Amino acid sequence: MIIVHHLVLGRSIFTVWLLEELGLDYELEIYHRHPETMRAPESLKKAHPLGKSPLIEDGGMVIAESGAIASYLLEKYDSDHRLAPPRGDLAAWVEFTQWLHYAEGSVFAPLLLTLLLKRAQQPAGLLDEFARGEVALHFGYLSDRLGDQDYILGESLSAADIGLAYMASLGQRLELLGPYPRLKAYVERARARPAFQRALAKTGG
Repeated sequence: MIIVHHLVLGRSIFTVWLLEELGLDYELEIYHRHPETMRAPESLKKAHPLGKSPLIEDGGMVIAESGAIASYLLEKYDSDHRLAPPRGDLAAWVEFTQWLHYAEGSVFAPLLLTLLLKRAQQPAGLLDEFARGEVALHFGYLSDRLGDQDYILGESLSAADIGLAYMASLGQRLELLGPYPRLKAYVERARARPAFQRALAKTGG
């Protein structure tokens, strides 16, 4: 049985969403953040030294990092290639892999910086200017790549969309999607999927 170590108000809901899309059975170990510091509890370090989430256990292995978890789940459980192209189609697989890692490798940092500056109520400055420029760069790129498609690789959801939808959703939370109606629609399509609704219900949001 797959065990998901889920931190409330964290990105592991998107690992749960992927599991739901794959139709897999799993168990949730749920952790709550400290109400003042918003840090993960120390008990999460019993599962992994970093004490971070998402984190899964399967087949005697403990796997961290969203992209690595997604790659593992697809390699082991997506034998019919519903959510990722086969490695034999090298061009399609390379494009998919770039998008799979793009979300956390490139987009997350400026969004996190924007979130922290907003929480700290920092006035506009160099960091804020940098974050706004990077967000515009990445959201513009993502919006243009989507075009009139429903999902990043075409009309069908891939595992890459799960991470990208998280980034777009965070952008919506930070009120950054005004200039990007395609990304607004993208978030709504993601949220409307039955697998996402099940993940939302099971994790508590």
